[in-house]
Amino acid sequence: MSASRPSAETLLAPIGPRLSAGEIAFGNLRQAIVSLALPPGMPLSRAQLAAQLGVSQTPVREALTRLQDEGLVTVVPSASTHVAHIDLDNARQAHFLRMAVELEVGQRLAAGPPAELGARLEAHLAEQESLLGQEGFAQADDAFHALLYEAAEIPGLWALVRSRSGHLDRLRRLNLPSPGKMETVLAEHRNIARAILAGDGRAVEAALRQHFSATFARIPAVRAEYPDYFAPG
Repeated sequence: MSASRPSAETLLAPIGPRLSAGEIAFGNLRQAIVSLALPPGMPLSRAQLAAQLGVSQTPVREALTRLQDEGLVTVVPSASTHVAHIDLDNARQAHFLRMAVELEVGQRLAAGPPAELGARLEAHLAEQESLLGQEGFAQADDAFHALLYEAAEIPGLWALVRSRSGHLDRLRRLNLPSPGKMETVLAEHRNIARAILAGDGRAVEAALRQHFSATFARIPAVRAEYPDYFAPG
């Protein structure tokens, strides 16, 4: 009796997506920059980064090129590479883009919230509450907004908006540790979720505008505290 053999369907099953070394290097470096683990102005050595990431210098070079395209890394040919300083003009443009897109996202969801959205929003809000005062709160904040894009069936726009928001995201990170800020963000997220699930388009717009309005209110205080983090001007 011959031994059983695996079917062609089993052997040729779809292969899940695998990130290249370049993608991993880009993701890790971008997160380190946006989280301010690599602060503005910090010199970057390809050799040192490659050793830290456990990869060759080629994927690091690819990652730095992509980060330069996003304006997060400054490269001076034959001289130096460093983390770009926060550009407030860039941050304001990203803020305008993000608010314009999310206002439309909110209206779309309020007009017909998906059946499962309420439970998913509540789960995200509960996670954010559990992370108050912790480093992971910033990621949970982003995940809440990413869910809105996904529910509106435009997840690709979240990736686009994020790729334009590196300077804005760093500014938000500097604001986040201020007293009561995380609690305020959570309360605003609850207001957004409540308005969407109630199907109240006007309340959604008001809640989103309120949520986005505070980002630039503390710029003078933040610049005074971290003067070396910002580009001149």
